[in-house]
Amino acid sequence: MALCGGVGASALPSELIVHIFSFLSARDKLWASAVCSRWRECLFYPALWPQLKLRLGRGTGGAGSSSDETPRLEFLMRKFGSFVRELQLEFTPVEGYPVRWRDSLNNYLDQVLCVLRSLKNNRNLQKLSMYGDTCILQEEGILDSTHLTQVDQGSKKIKEIKQLFEETLASSRQLKWLSSAFMLGMVTPNSLSTMSNLSANSLEHLSLLDNQAPPLIPSIELGRLLNLHSLALDFCDFTSEMCQVLSNSDHVPLHRLSLVLHGTVLHNKPLDITPGEVDWQTLVRHSANLRVYIMALDVHSQDLLSVLKPSLPLERIHFDSYSTCASEAALDLISRQYCKTLSHFILVRDLMERDDTGFPDLSENRNEDPLVLLAWRCTHLSLLIIHGYTVWAHNLIAISRLRGSNLKVLAVSEESIDFDQDQLLFQDEDPIHNLIEEVSLGLSRPWNPMMDTNIVLSEPTQHFFREMQRFSEGI
Repeated sequence: MALCGGVGASALPSELIVHIFSFLSARDKLWASAVCSRWRECLFYPALWPQLKLRLGRGTGGAGSSSDETPRLEFLMRKFGSFVRELQLEFTPVEGYPVRWRDSLNNYLDQVLCVLRSLKNNRNLQKLSMYGDTCILQEEGILDSTHLTQVDQGSKKIKEIKQLFEETLASSRQLKWLSSAFMLGMVTPNSLSTMSNLSANSLEHLSLLDNQAPPLIPSIELGRLLNLHSLALDFCDFTSEMCQVLSNSDHVPLHRLSLVLHGTVLHNKPLDITPGEVDWQTLVRHSANLRVYIMALDVHSQDLLSVLKPSLPLERIHFDSYSTCASEAALDLISRQYCKTLSHFILVRDLMERDDTGFPDLSENRNEDPLVLLAWRCTHLSLLIIHGYTVWAHNLIAISRLRGSNLKVLAVSEESIDFDQDQLLFQDEDPIHNLIEEVSLGLSRPWNPMMDTNIVLSEPTQHFFREMQRFSEGI
């Protein structure tokens, strides 16, 4: 019906204004709310905010989680916390000046309290995803949960955080996704026991990660989650008993399992309780479509070889290291055992600068390069990222020809590429230009060496968290 007498948008009914605003992005909604009180009232209608994604702690110059963000967070949570259905919150990692770590942790505690206070009575919450890696590199090492007590006298805030998180789980009625990754001081081994029976029955994804804590997912609590489709946890905490629980006939088949194996944790968490070959066989029989994603952080090859059982349905693996080095034996085992399932392979060695000896060369025998064999054997390989290891140009060309256009991502840092000097004698043109041309031809698309290594040198736990999210959501 046409508007009469020059009457403007202010005459529209609130329901229609809300519908129009539903097409705006979250940022545009917030901007539009400043136009007038009528728009502000309509823009904070619950139906417009079923999802809320926030990223905090993006201070510059090492400032960490800016205290200026806290009032804005309090406003948003006061408006939406009691009814929002999906909340995704990230406290981005901070690398700053040592003098600022206390401020950063103080802000972290205040912001977590702000979020949980508004969520504790939300019975419609369906997805809660929180990433809280507040690690700050400093002279004394990496900040962990032991530093929280230095900024929280008597652990009052930490105790309240734990209590509020448990109250949130207890009041939930239809939780489908629960993810807490490296949220210092929030999750305990008893947290899951407080979850309501309704949410325990509806939960489809669970990820509780904190490599400094005791196991956060007791097997007895895992037994309550009968409809779990995806799970993420520390590799050392995934026990043979858990395999048996997940293999029970009353559990739906598991589709995604994401595991992070941290070398520094192995000193306190031995691998002897992790699943053996028989356990994996039992789990795969029950969950025929199960696929596994593993990130190995500074793990020695002998430890990795001990956990990569033949029946483990490995789809994605990410080596990331500072001090250790992947071995040819590990790559050979992976390419042989998982030739039918492996699709993603990332091999990264993060060095501040290349030393005089160059990057490690995995191909002791130039005619049998393990990366070429990986591309040849793993027929479903679609992503290959390499940095910090020597990749010979002729082997890179061979990889592109073997997998062709099916290799959707081939990212190799330019500094990792080396050339056989004997072959260069027979080339008239620039070797880099010739390599780009040959690899592009093999992939049937334009290709260039990776110049921006931030793609693979980002904070590894953050990378694992985001990849795990995508991996689990892709069921």
